Amino acid sequence: QVQPVESGGGLVQTGGSLRLSCAASGGTFSSTYVVGWFRQAPGKEREFVAAITWGGTSTKYADSVKGRFTISRDNAKNTAYLQMNNLKPEDTAVYYCALGPPSSYRSYEYNYWGQGTQVTVSS
Repeated sequence: QVQPVESGGGLVQTGGSLRLSCAASGGTFSSTYVVGWFRQAPGKEREFVAAITWGGTSTKYADSVKGRFTISRDNAKNTAYLQMNNLKPEDTAVYYCALGPPSSYRSYEYNYWGQGTQVTVSS
């Protein structure tokens, strides 16, 4: 069973950048997998951040990160990325990578979830 594994989190100052990675452990990125990034801040519900389809031809973002975050994937490396620029304190959260079938792109329901990586943005 494929298991997403996130990395790249850390502490950064306001305006800084981080790149998160999501690798597929125990399997490969299926030819149909959608990759999604979600985040959960303390005391808040988990929220959608970004998603990308298999070929990378379609992407979508939460309004709060549009223009600052970029999702991408390298299927040959079984890895997806979330480039985060111009980070703000409100971006502080645990970021999760998720994999799902093509329907996940619209439904936001994913089958496989990583353990998460902490991103902290200091003011």
